[in-house]
Amino acid sequence: MARFTDKVALVTGGNSGIGLAAALAFAREGARVAIAARRAETGNEALATIKAAGGKAIFVQTDVTRAADVEAMVETVVSTWGRLDYAFNNAGRSAYGTTADLPEEDWDDVIEVNLKGVWLCMKYEIRRMLESGGGAIVNCSSVSGLDGWEGGGAYVASKHAVHGLTKCAALEYVTQGIRINAVCPGNVVTPMTLGGYAGLAPEAAALEMGKTHPIRRAAQPEEVAEPVLFLCSDAASDITGAFLPIDGGVSAGMRGDV
Repeated sequence: MARFTDKVALVTGGNSGIGLAAALAFAREGARVAIAARRAETGNEALATIKAAGGKAIFVQTDVTRAADVEAMVETVVSTWGRLDYAFNNAGRSAYGTTADLPEEDWDDVIEVNLKGVWLCMKYEIRRMLESGGGAIVNCSSVSGLDGWEGGGAYVASKHAVHGLTKCAALEYVTQGIRINAVCPGNVVTPMTLGGYAGLAPEAAALEMGKTHPIRRAAQPEEVAEPVLFLCSDAASDITGAFLPIDGGVSAGMRGDV
């Protein structure tokens, strides 16, 4: 039997990359899936992809920085599928700029999406999970939540903050049947990361991304999706408040040839 038969999973940022890979994996394992994203066009394309693979899914257009949108997203999931068992809070964005030069609007946007968005999602997801006896939440952090990198102040700060938020929520709801963890991907081949390598073909960009990984390659979205499903599954029943690096060894330390 599939691991998530008759269960309901919500994936924000489910229109591409890691989010779409996770949504497809949940559907393959029997879950009814709701994907959320800001852009309707790519959201509906992702929905068609899931349905073409045999999955049961809906798309909810959502801006995770808006409380009304997030509340409506969760209510749509529950009114459609009757419950909410799992959530992968994956929506996020990045911006590059040194501390003195980063535009204020870029800082605000990154913090709004990556931190406030995760908080708002948990705020409304947890309420509904409590009504049905529990669930599991996975927040998408980053290896940048474990360390820093030059020019990544806004992104790094947002992901470090997601770790603190995840720890607090995990402690608050562990006795009420809700487990809350985070995954910490390194470089993953997604439309967002490829956008940072303008002028390079996707294959060349992926090679460049992988140069900083001890495993000597960048990850594929599916390699993040599977650990997300593990953390939601009964196999992870004693894991909460944890941060799982999926980074090809980056967080282990520096390679000798770098």
